[in-house]
Amino acid sequence: MPTDTPVIALARELIARPSVTPEDAGCQEILIARLERLGFRAERLAFGPVTNAWVRLGDARPLLVFAGHTDVVPTGPVERWDVPPFEPEVRAGRLYGRGAADMKGSLAAMVTACESALRGGPPPRGSIAFLLTSDEEGEAVDGTVRVVEHLQAHSETIDWCLV
Repeated sequence: MPTDTPVIALARELIARPSVTPEDAGCQEILIARLERLGFRAERLAFGPVTNAWVRLGDARPLLVFAGHTDVVPTGPVERWDVPPFEPEVRAGRLYGRGAADMKGSLAAMVTACESALRGGPPPRGSIAFLLTSDEEGEAVDGTVRVVEHLQAHSETIDWCLV
């Protein structure tokens, strides 16, 4: 399995940030910067101590949303880790570090898939958006719930959502 792919590079960059809930540690800004280069518009939404973002390309329907969180659960005793939690490492073809599976690796895959599709293909029919939050691993009241309420208040309708 190749370990020098764009998705692994982005996942490593995200994992290296200690975004223990509800902290984002700059992860969303990394993702927003990449998406803005593709023409996405970002709306940053702070609710309480939580950082959120609604990042959208286009205004047409249908709307496909990729949803994910940048926060991670506390590491617990670091001495029990084989790899330091915020020092991503690839061993035997597997990426290790806090958030590799839930959900920084997934966000990296979503963003790099969009980059590949949008750079190499026709423009999408409809719109694509990302709902990003740093409040999934904690109380989860100022993240997705509040962003969806905000979207509903602004008459946004999500047709499909991939988490």
